[in-house]
Amino acid sequence: MAIATRSPKEIALLAGAGAIVGQTLKLLEERAQVGVSLLELDALAEENILKLGGKPAFKGLYGFPNSLCVSLNEVVIHGIPTDYKLQEGDIVGLDLGAQVNGFFGDAAITLAIGQVADTDRALIACAKESLYATISQLKVGMHFKEVSALLEQEIRGRGFVPLLDFCGHGIGKRPHEEPQIPNYLAPQANPKSGPKIKEGMVFCLEPMVCQKEGNPKILKDKWSVVSTDGLNTSHYEHTIAMVGKKAQILTEV
Repeated sequence: MAIATRSPKEIALLAGAGAIVGQTLKLLEERAQVGVSLLELDALAEENILKLGGKPAFKGLYGFPNSLCVSLNEVVIHGIPTDYKLQEGDIVGLDLGAQVNGFFGDAAITLAIGQVADTDRALIACAKESLYATISQLKVGMHFKEVSALLEQEIRGRGFVPLLDFCGHGIGKRPHEEPQIPNYLAPQANPKSGPKIKEGMVFCLEPMVCQKEGNPKILKDKWSVVSTDGLNTSHYEHTIAMVGKKAQILTEV
């Protein structure tokens, strides 16, 4: 399937969805404190998305039961919220999407709850810094495989490894569209091959960071993904549009 390019009007609609995502994540960041349950965060996310005129994009998507993916400690992505209450030293990934006027936005952050271990703080910084460093280097004409290579370089350069088999993605009238954008370059792959970034393309980059092993394991709930090393993980994501030959973040407040 061809990778869509969006008109200025469509990008404005995508930016509207992205703004709701960004504002909701900012609210969740303020509210995620010791003693708050994961289900409370999920309810708050859904309430705020609806209040701002959007619809939760994840609820029911592929059968996911909630509006917010809440990935605690060793869970890197797709965690299902429970009645667990956050504790000092936890790290928690929050990933959400919103649909507005038929267009989607998607973003994620990982938060430290109170004082956390130095390794966990570095892990969170790796995901965030790798995302922003890669966004700063995006250009029209760059191959998407070059983007994957950059993400891997940024993650490994900070002493961690990318999660395998999961990836960033295009976004638009559906929450997941072409292309798939892994956080690593496949072995023997040529980064100067495959589809290129074009003006008007909109996509999500989302470094998913593990400590020692990038091999994924899906837990018994059939959603939560962890690393086979069993250690804590982190995840950051933004929706990005190529406008005026530069990357514009649509989900940043």
